[in-house]
Amino acid sequence: MGMSVSAGGGGRGGRGHRRRGRHHAMISEINVTPMVDVMLVLLIIFMVAAPLLTVGVPIDLPDTQAKAMNVDTQPITVSINSTGQIYLQETEIPIEELVAKLQAISKTGYDERIFIRGDRSTDYGTAMKVMARISAAGYKNIGLVSLQEQDQ
Repeated sequence: MGMSVSAGGGGRGGRGHRRRGRHHAMISEINVTPMVDVMLVLLIIFMVAAPLLTVGVPIDLPDTQAKAMNVDTQPITVSINSTGQIYLQETEIPIEELVAKLQAISKTGYDERIFIRGDRSTDYGTAMKVMARISAAGYKNIGLVSLQEQDQ
């Protein structure tokens, strides 16, 4: 009842065995599925994050019953925070430089849409000074931004 062990592995299942007459080409295809998965995740992240990045000045907007506007192009945004500081887009500027900066960045001239965002605790006089300067400079499309009231 002895068992014999052979070192050569006489069958065709050996490690160093090559088939003769057939050449197997290496498969050189790239699996793009993981890349597509990563790109779809990034797309979803950017779609969710993009609306949050529109204006970076933290302002507590008042609530109104006005309907949302149909917006095709990105307007110029002037923000006034609770301490009365004025921001053009995300850059703080003095009120004296507001009109000059608006003229420098407006693409359609005096027909440019300008949205004024004012914190609910902003002094009414400061908001009116900003609107008066923009209006006196010749801009016609000036709007005040607010949040829609939530029905309770």
